[in-house]
Amino acid sequence: MKKLDWYIVRKFVGTFFFAIMILAVIACVIDLSEKLNDFIEHKAPISAVLNYFKNFIPHISALLFPLFIFIATIFFTSKLAYKSEIIAILASGVSFQRFLRPYVVGAAFLCVLSYCANHWVVPAANRQRLDFENKYVHGKTFASDRNVHLRLSNSLYVYVMTYDYPANTGYNFTAEIIKGNKVLEKIYAERISYDSVKKNWKLYNVRTRVNDGLKESLRYDEELVRAYPFKPMDLEEDEAVKDALTTPELNKYIAREKLRGRETLNFFYIEKHRRTAQPFAGFILTMIGVCIASRKVRGGSGLHLAIGIVISALYIMAMQFTTTFSANTGMSPILAVWIPNIIFGMVAIVLYLRQVR
Repeated sequence: MKKLDWYIVRKFVGTFFFAIMILAVIACVIDLSEKLNDFIEHKAPISAVLNYFKNFIPHISALLFPLFIFIATIFFTSKLAYKSEIIAILASGVSFQRFLRPYVVGAAFLCVLSYCANHWVVPAANRQRLDFENKYVHGKTFASDRNVHLRLSNSLYVYVMTYDYPANTGYNFTAEIIKGNKVLEKIYAERISYDSVKKNWKLYNVRTRVNDGLKESLRYDEELVRAYPFKPMDLEEDEAVKDALTTPELNKYIAREKLRGRETLNFFYIEKHRRTAQPFAGFILTMIGVCIASRKVRGGSGLHLAIGIVISALYIMAMQFTTTFSANTGMSPILAVWIPNIIFGMVAIVLYLRQVR
């Protein structure tokens, strides 16, 4: 790495963080204007609002990471081209492959940073952001989904018709122990409530039917306490929870929900694979940006930026299309998140070959 390399790396990375800062401020202002009435209505403290935006910035930065890195590449490289600095570098005998080296180093640094943030930092920030939104923007959830079925283990299945969160009461609850095609035990309760301190369930007006071969017994209890491994909020299918889980937590959540028989897990698989695919997208878009903006054209930086924004929009549209298609049709989630990278990776290879010829 020569002085010129470090100069390009510093300018490239600096432009990236400058773009993030500007766009993050704009995003915060837009978000504040949309939610200001909710903040006032729910009497959100100023300290809580400031903490919310502190956690909102990592969320929006991670969401638009490919756009940020691509615009930074286009903007900085087009300035070099406009001042004929790239022509001077290449004319001195430096090959285009050698010219790319500092961009590869800078993009690799930013992509590793994005990878770590996507898997651990951003989910931690999203957890606080979503807690704030649930408290001061969306308001409390009053009832669960209706007719919820959960599989808690290989043999234990529970059902709740509905759950009233403010009253901490569920209605028409059943718990069944099933092995093979035999129901060994079935518990029915008119009402249930959850003890968050002891972490167990209290059942009211309970009828318990036990089958033991040819013998069958029926017992009635006014109250019964059971330690079932689920909580009231598990009855609500909230897809936003995926944003607040680190990748290890997300893997555990997927395994648990798969055991419970949940069928709509594609969004969670997409989120898991997106966290890895997105940093690679930043690297690919950096290569495309250098190949496009390294040529001096009559339109200057403005034309390069326009091309960059169009390509970024196409990438975001492709990612949105493939993930939506996967969620609705059962397409492989890992294929859905990597298809845009494959397509734009091929574009990057074609542009690179044109430059080195």
